[in-house]
Amino acid sequence: MTTPQAAPTEGGYKRSLGTRQTQMIAIGGTIGTGLFLGAGTAISQAGPSLIIWYAVAGAVLFLVVRALGELLMYRPAAGSFADYAREFLGPFWGYATAWTYWIMWVTTGMAEITAAGNFVRYWAPDFAQWKTALIALVVLTGANLISVKIFGELEFWFAMIKVTAILGMILIGVGVLILGFSDAGDTASVTHLWADGGIAPHGVWNSLMTLQIVLFAYQGVELVGVTAGEVKDPRKNIPRAINTLPLRFALFYLGALVVILSVVSWSEFHPGTSPFVAAFAKIGIPAAAGIINFVVFTSALSSCNAGGLYGTARMLRSAGLNGHGPKALARLTERGVPRTALMVSSVVMAAGVGVNAIDPEHAFTYITSVSTGGAILVWSIILVTHLRYRRAVREGRAAVSPYRMPGAPYTNWLALACFAFVTVLIGWDPDTRLALYGIAVWVVLLGLGYLVLRVRGRDTADESAGAPDEPAGLADGALRN
Repeated sequence: MTTPQAAPTEGGYKRSLGTRQTQMIAIGGTIGTGLFLGAGTAISQAGPSLIIWYAVAGAVLFLVVRALGELLMYRPAAGSFADYAREFLGPFWGYATAWTYWIMWVTTGMAEITAAGNFVRYWAPDFAQWKTALIALVVLTGANLISVKIFGELEFWFAMIKVTAILGMILIGVGVLILGFSDAGDTASVTHLWADGGIAPHGVWNSLMTLQIVLFAYQGVELVGVTAGEVKDPRKNIPRAINTLPLRFALFYLGALVVILSVVSWSEFHPGTSPFVAAFAKIGIPAAAGIINFVVFTSALSSCNAGGLYGTARMLRSAGLNGHGPKALARLTERGVPRTALMVSSVVMAAGVGVNAIDPEHAFTYITSVSTGGAILVWSIILVTHLRYRRAVREGRAAVSPYRMPGAPYTNWLALACFAFVTVLIGWDPDTRLALYGIAVWVVLLGLGYLVLRVRGRDTADESAGAPDEPAGLADGALRN
């Protein structure tokens, strides 16, 4: 059986994202406010053991993206994992995946513009948080409406700022540890990683409870799959982006945390304080807080831009194409932008601005709890879809992908078990239990929405038994499910 070849375009999109932009989108997608801001809370609870949980979570999510990569190389699809779920799990799962990914990133976008409004108050404390959020949303929506190339350029520079900040922290921190310069030189030592109360100073269980924060920090790692329909030469650029994930995880997450916790003892970190601000301040770098606030501000805008607007618009268009949403969502502009879907996501995200105006103190907590639960659900669906794809390959109903997930199916089940364990931890903690309530309500709404589609005869996928709409790039003679 021959291997499918990528089509010049997919689903009407323009392949405008080059190697440089794809690599930076992949890097930026793995670095967000969870590392720059949320890690402070996690460090105060888990101590140095947080490094272990970042390594474990990174390994698990690498398996998720490798599974997605195998599906992408089987058939690069504009609808990404929603199309694959529809093909191998059935129409309902394609519908559920597209809309769950949409709500996950819309709520994440709300969280990020909430954070952006908060960071601007560092420079302008009297400027209303919701006003910053609204301005940011309008500007980013406008940029995405112009063309995907503008989106790619924005993400390139957003990611460049984040990467520069982390590399700068690592290099300066290593200099402090080796040369002993700055105010932190006298106390900086790698022994902080185990000598100040142990690796898990508050106990292993309390340390494990930070896994939700860790997973939220990695959210967006799957974005490389959403870009498949608009990447130049996807068969070269997508595997390259995925294969470098372990290196990026090791450098940007583990490397940064090892250096920070060696320069500053974990006991000096407090909830709500950026570990980067604390480390820069300890070293004695002028305007440390201002520098990091700017980096975190752009990081929040990056997440809102990539997932909240770009990713959700593509998923909504997939829903429109498959009859899982209004047909108007499927429309593209001459430049290949899903304008209607983009505007719907933007308008719903504006509701986050309303949450900011009504309850700015709790907005971030409300929104991220739902977003994290949605991410675990989507990642799990990707793994199960991959299992069904492998079965279809064995039965001769699907082409063999040239890019294989290592250790499958055992690695699939291992990753799924990890997500199940994290779900138990989320339910255990009263502060994060809201996520499970939100997901339960969402599942009920999904079921009701699908019943309405079936009654109205809108689920076009039923006619093809879950097969995609003329998948570009499918091998000649390859059978579809």
